[in-house]
Amino acid sequence: MPLPRALARFNRVVVNRLLRPLATVLPHFGVVVHRGRVSGREYQTLVNWWRDEETAIVALTFGSDVDWLKNLSAAGGGAIVNRRRTYSLGMPEVIGPEGRRRMPGAVRVMLDSIGVDQFAVMPLINPDPPT
Repeated sequence: MPLPRALARFNRVVVNRLLRPLATVLPHFGVVVHRGRVSGREYQTLVNWWRDEETAIVALTFGSDVDWLKNLSAAGGGAIVNRRRTYSLGMPEVIGPEGRRRMPGAVRVMLDSIGVDQFAVMPLINPDPPT
C-alpha cells in the first residue's frame, strides 16, 4: 500500500528541496532526471536507489502512479545522478514484492513496516562497476 498523496506533496515541496543539494553525493540517494510527457520540460526527482552490476532499483513508496516513473516509461528511460556521476537508465519495469529481496536488510524491514510492495527496476546503460 503506497504512502498517502499528501505526504508525497509535502515530500516534493519541503523535503526534496532541502535534500536535493546533498542527494547527488550521498550513498543511495539520487536525482532522477526525466522529461515531462506533455510539457517536454526537464524535471529532477529525488529518490532512494540501489544498484547492482546492470540495474537500478527504486522502492515505489508512493506507488507506481508517480510522474517520474510515467515520464521515464514514456521516454523509454532517463538518467539518475548519484555521487556526482550520471547514469543512463533504460525502460523501467515495475515488479512486485520480489524486489524487496534486492534491498539491504534494514531497508527491507522498513519497507515491510510501511507496506511497500512495488519496485521500479531500470537497466543501467553502459554502467561503471558498483562502488
